[in-house]
Amino acid sequence: MTVLVGLSRDERAPAAVHLGVLLARSLDDDLLVCTVVPPPWPPGMGRVDAEYQDYLDRSAQEAIERARELVPPDRPAAFVVARARSTPVGLLDVAQEHGARLLVLGSSTAGVLGRVAFGSVADRLLHTSPLPLVLGPRGFRCRRDATVRRVTVAYGATDGAGELVVAVAGMAARVGAALRVASFAVRPHTPLTAGVGSRAEDAVASEWTADVERAQCAVLKEVERLPRQPSGLEAVVGHGTDWAGAIEDIGWDDGELLAVGSSTAGPIERVFIGSRSSRIVRHSPVPVVVVPRGAAQALAERAENDVG
Repeated sequence: MTVLVGLSRDERAPAAVHLGVLLARSLDDDLLVCTVVPPPWPPGMGRVDAEYQDYLDRSAQEAIERARELVPPDRPAAFVVARARSTPVGLLDVAQEHGARLLVLGSSTAGVLGRVAFGSVADRLLHTSPLPLVLGPRGFRCRRDATVRRVTVAYGATDGAGELVVAVAGMAARVGAALRVASFAVRPHTPLTAGVGSRAEDAVASEWTADVERAQCAVLKEVERLPRQPSGLEAVVGHGTDWAGAIEDIGWDDGELLAVGSSTAGPIERVFIGSRSSRIVRHSPVPVVVVPRGAAQALAERAENDVG
């Protein structure tokens, strides 16, 4: 199988390559680095179009050469310049041609350092990709010999959430990583009142936490029945007055990934990221894997049947 890195021609490129190397090493997969340029335009009256095409071709080759220097010598990699009418179309075509299991992208240069930010390519693919996307935080770096050590899966105790946990558990087991099931409780500050409203909200929050912890326990029992286990199992609930606080509350380690699922409102065979998942992704301090429901079903079946 192949890990495909979508290579931009700006400062996002190193983060995507570092992340691609981390995943390829962890999965023992082939690494393919691809940058996309538009096909040549029909010749016009002047040389402007041809000169611009030459510029794009040169910048693509320069980006490829810079990427080569970022790949450790012990990690074989292939590099390709694809021609397509748009970068998302070109990357998906290359992914299909090479049987990629993951598509890796960097964050927008307009984002906060250390957090995931959607650029135009990521935004398009987050609504159209049939394979899991992995988004690296802006400025992501890791040691050249690093591997994935833990995968945290965002769990909302909704329809299909258990299937996503089983799918991610199979991925974690395959790379020898631990699995953590995480739920997030976001509760804004309550305005000052006589106290009745605050006590009522406390009771609701406590009941929700108890319910989600029971659901987490049940889904972990499903994981424990898998033929191949992650190296460790854990469940946590993060609390905060906003999404950033709730996500930060559970703590994060080096070598960690966060997995989220597609919205149930979207087509089953493609990524369609909903508002809740979008908030989680945007506040993640670690790389995020966004898994389409169709891919989650296939991965869960493979985990249950111990298929590598």
